[in-house]
Amino acid sequence: MLTTGSARFRGVRASGVVEAIDVSREGHRLAESGFWVVVCEFDGPARAWRMADVERVPAVKEPRENSGGWIGPNPADWVTSLDHDAYVAGVERIRGDIREGDVYQVNLCRILTAPLAADDGEISPDAGALSEILAHGNPARYASRIVIPRIDVVPPLWIVSASPELYLAIDGSTVRSSPIKGTAAPGMAMLEKDVAENIMITDLVRNDLSHVATPGSVAVPELLGEHQHPGLTHLQSTVEATLDATHDWTPEMWPALMGGTFPPGSVSGAPKSSALDVISREERVPRGPYCGAIGWVDADRKRAELAVGIRTFWWTAEDGGRLHFGTGSGITWGSDAEGEWEETELKARRLIGLASEQTMDV
Repeated sequence: MLTTGSARFRGVRASGVVEAIDVSREGHRLAESGFWVVVCEFDGPARAWRMADVERVPAVKEPRENSGGWIGPNPADWVTSLDHDAYVAGVERIRGDIREGDVYQVNLCRILTAPLAADDGEISPDAGALSEILAHGNPARYASRIVIPRIDVVPPLWIVSASPELYLAIDGSTVRSSPIKGTAAPGMAMLEKDVAENIMITDLVRNDLSHVATPGSVAVPELLGEHQHPGLTHLQSTVEATLDATHDWTPEMWPALMGGTFPPGSVSGAPKSSALDVISREERVPRGPYCGAIGWVDADRKRAELAVGIRTFWWTAEDGGRLHFGTGSGITWGSDAEGEWEETELKARRLIGLASEQTMDV
């Protein structure tokens, strides 16, 4: 049965949800046919929605959302799952884990939330309006906007993302990932810790992709590239590989890809299994779609583009409506706890400001 629901990505717009699936159980279907919107939570369900209508528009000619104004939360109403003291203490505990040799790097995150009621007469706030604000104030290569209603037992979804980071891109038999590790304010130099962290995670991604790749095909065409983003600079590397015959758009493809690479290494740590144990110990609330995977799969064209769900807002109807946003930093032995806290502030400051208490005609 065709339902409402729509999604917008760079150069792609989709609407009309036909069905929803649990990717952990039916991931093989993503390689069969159809255009799918995919959202995999970092520590929760992984779901995909097959869409009836797909329109492709060159990114330079993207039409604006037909939306009204945006009224965001009061800036003073945002609360954090880990305050300054709790976050700094968490960094020091993780440095202790590293000293003991239990782990090498861990991404420590906190979730910001603020009350935000649905628009008058609507069941949720105007995602298109927030999307337009971010497009103008914080443009991002992997920006997205997804609003899908409840379908049977599958809960509704409301996401507006300004992600700059590629988790997985697939074009035919070529798969690519571009992890971001290393952050600095504009004009500031990267630290040695940033470089070491990026190399560590790039190696982890190389290993993750090797499980589905033709032997000898894994390459690193970009290492430690400095990329300018609104309000900050990131270090980015890129890993490419050729899918082997077993995983080249076969039923085994997506279960193997997600099983071998998720959650993304840049937002978990190394070794990944140990880092996830530390994250579970230190973080007080689930991350949800933050740090997960957000994007689309076009099985008919054998293409896909999934972003890492950073710089991402999501809305839930709980407690009268709440807007959520995540921020974090990568912890290594060379980390300074105060510096890591400031990095989380730097990453959140611009976007929280854009989303808070603004009224605009867009």
